[in-house]
Amino acid sequence: MAPSTRVLLVYPRFNSGSFWNYGATCELIGAKYPAPPLGLITIAAMLPDTWDVRLIDRNTEELTDADLRMADLVMTGGMLPQQSDTLAIIDACKAHGIPVAVGGPDLTSSPQVYMKADFRVLGEAEGILSTFIEAWESGARAGTFEAEKFKADVTSSPIPRFDLLNFKSYVQVGVQFSRGCPFTCEFCDIIELYGRVPRTKTNAQMLAELDRLYELGYRGHVDFVDDNLIGNKRAVKGFLPDLIAWQKARNYPFEMSTEASLNLADDPALLQMMQEAGFFSVFIGIESPDPDVLVATRKKQNTRRDIAKSVHKIYEAGIFVVAGFIVGFDEESNQVAEEITELIEEAAIPVAMTGLLYALPNTQLTRRLASEGRLHEDFGTDDPDTLDGDQCTAGLNFTTKRPRSVILKDFRQIVDRVYAPDAYFGRVRKVARMLNMKGANGSLLGAGLTHDLKLFGRLIFAMTFVNTAYRGPFWKTLIYTALTNFRAVKPVLMIMALYVHLGPFSRFVLTQIDRQVEDVESGAWTAPDLVAAE
Repeated sequence: MAPSTRVLLVYPRFNSGSFWNYGATCELIGAKYPAPPLGLITIAAMLPDTWDVRLIDRNTEELTDADLRMADLVMTGGMLPQQSDTLAIIDACKAHGIPVAVGGPDLTSSPQVYMKADFRVLGEAEGILSTFIEAWESGARAGTFEAEKFKADVTSSPIPRFDLLNFKSYVQVGVQFSRGCPFTCEFCDIIELYGRVPRTKTNAQMLAELDRLYELGYRGHVDFVDDNLIGNKRAVKGFLPDLIAWQKARNYPFEMSTEASLNLADDPALLQMMQEAGFFSVFIGIESPDPDVLVATRKKQNTRRDIAKSVHKIYEAGIFVVAGFIVGFDEESNQVAEEITELIEEAAIPVAMTGLLYALPNTQLTRRLASEGRLHEDFGTDDPDTLDGDQCTAGLNFTTKRPRSVILKDFRQIVDRVYAPDAYFGRVRKVARMLNMKGANGSLLGAGLTHDLKLFGRLIFAMTFVNTAYRGPFWKTLIYTALTNFRAVKPVLMIMALYVHLGPFSRFVLTQIDRQVEDVESGAWTAPDLVAAE
């Protein structure tokens, strides 16, 4: 038998000041971070039983020298916003003489950034991790291992090691049903990482994961992290009846969210099943209301439709929409700020994540911009100073067609108008009126009742005595919801709790953008070197 390996899984810290961190909201509800590292706890389940496995999430706890000294091997990696901290972890391991293996989507997209790592494991773990383990146990202490693209069998993926988590540290816990997306959006790296043919787990496999969470005593928010849950509609429609039965048999211990494309609105039967299963929220990438932009960026699934009415159809299923918008496309007009703001208001989307276009490594957009001689050399380096920031403030890593300062001002106008307290809470009231809360989503009782009451009390205190600027809109919205659609009180409270983060964060974004505009207009900002066109 091979000797036991003491492996330390380290999840890198995300850049601070992010739209997605929801720091103030997490603090409000007694958590430390929105979600745990699903990828790493899945890796943990794939390691040999003889290995001693520990997990440290740098978003919720510190990594100490003592932690490193106890490890024979460190395994780490994550996404682009974690790149800076991943490099810092590698340096710390090097200083302690501990071999470090890096994997994950950022490594797969930009392997040249991670040359200092002892091991680089590229691609989906199910397709290559066993080869890495065999090499390690045979004595290898360095190497690069690359999985064949889009071939990993997700039905072989084990139940994640949920037992490694401290559930109290997180707002939600993630699970994954499918990988891949059938669409071809130019700016997206999902199809480059996971392909255009969504691969799905089996129904029994997914229910076993939920069983494990349930057995460990977890109750509350479960997020299906699929980049497009409905990418394979046939598979998800085959799964949802089993999920509905599982939830009903246990009195709905989980309330669920996910990510999907806007064509979800075209399928009433699918929406009804999602509602019956307990889905309460869905993130949808809308990007732009301009058909010319959508066609040019290959997001044709959002054309030939009334976007606002599509969002409203989802509300009619008792599911509220969080949406993504992007500023900076070549084809957008000088009316982009008005167009996006008006759509957000018409569709009544309170949480509208608006960012500046960023050409991610390994996308069609990046390759096109490089071929046109417009791509800035601001990624693919190991300089941490180039990696900090959030998409909201660190986009436009290319030479824009419209003047850069004009794009920044348009972006600023959207954020300023959309996240003004009266505007935000006004949209929440519209959502409260439209949400059809029949069935499980509208239940005011259930496994999470005690938690819900605590959240309710904390939110009232925060909005009444701490964030006093929001006191009026908060109470106006809460009373309106109670009088017009009482069963929608819970989702409305959730959306209002998010503003504890989004309100102050929007002001931070405005400050950052003002500084960028000043630098551009004064000549203090100069474009980075361009990637040489091939």
